[in-house]
Amino acid sequence: MNEQIIDYLHYLTIERGLSENTKTNYRRDLEKYLDYLTLHQVPSWQAVDRFIVIDFLQELKEEKKSPATLARMITSLRQFHQFLRQERFTDHNPMQHIELPKKAQKLPDILSLSEVEQLIETPDTNEILGIRDRAILEVLYATGLRVSELVGLRLEDLHLSMGLLKTIGKGDKERIVPLGDLAIEWIECYLAQSRPSLTAKQPDETHLFVNRHGKGLSRQGIWKNLKGLVRQAGIHKNVTPHTLRHSFATHLLENGADLRTVQELLGHADISTTQIYTHITKKRMTEVYKQFFPRA
Repeated sequence: MNEQIIDYLHYLTIERGLSENTKTNYRRDLEKYLDYLTLHQVPSWQAVDRFIVIDFLQELKEEKKSPATLARMITSLRQFHQFLRQERFTDHNPMQHIELPKKAQKLPDILSLSEVEQLIETPDTNEILGIRDRAILEVLYATGLRVSELVGLRLEDLHLSMGLLKTIGKGDKERIVPLGDLAIEWIECYLAQSRPSLTAKQPDETHLFVNRHGKGLSRQGIWKNLKGLVRQAGIHKNVTPHTLRHSFATHLLENGADLRTVQELLGHADISTTQIYTHITKKRMTEVYKQFFPRA
C-alpha cells in the first residue's frame, strides 16, 4: 500500500507542481493514515470504506487534534482517494459525503507599528550577525514574505535598482514584490559589510541570507533568531515570522490599501484568505472608537 503513496507524491510533483513543504504535509498525513490501517489489518486500499475513515478521524479527535488539523487531513485523504480511483487502484471513493469540520476563524496576532520598529531596531548592527538580522527583519516587514519564501531567496532574485525582489510562493508560483527604501538600504549594508565575511568559506553559496557557517539559513534558524530578538525587545506577545506578515498586511489596510493589492502582495490565491485582515482592522477600529469617543 505504501507504493501507491509514493506514486501519489510523485504525481503531486510532476502533475501538480506542489512545493516541498506541501508535499511533506501530504506525506506526513498519509503515513499516519497508513499506520492506522496497518494496525487495524486493512489489507488493501480497495478494502477501505467510509466507516474505516470515520473511525480514523474519530481517533484523531480523541487525540485532541485541532479542527484545522482534521480539516487538512480530510483534504489530504480526499485528494489521495480521488487519485486511487482515477488510477484504478480502487473502484470507489470512501471520502464521499465526509464533510470538513467547521473551522473557527482565529484572528492572527499582529504587532503595532511602534512594536515593529522596536523589534527591527533590536539587533546590534555593530556585529556582522546583527546587520544580517536587521536586514532580515526589514525584508520580512517590508514585503510580507512567508518564512519559506525568505529562506528561498537567492542573490539573483534581488533587483535593488528597481526596488523589487522575485520570490517563489506556494504552489511554486513566482511573484514580484516591491521593497521599501529602508529594506533596500539594509540589504545593501548586509551585502557589503556582513555577507562576505559569513560566506568566506562558502564563496559559491547563492542564498541571500546565510548562517554563521556561510550556508543558507533554515526556517528553524530564522524562527530561533526571532524568538531571541523578541525577548531582547521586551515584547510580550507570541511573535513568529508570520506575525510580521500579518502586521504588514494589517498596516497596509489600516493606511488605505485596497484588498486586491494586498492579496497580490501576499501571494494569496483566493481573496477570501486576505479578507481575514479586514476583520482585524474592524476590531482595531472598534477599540479606538471605545477608547476615544466620549459617549461610547
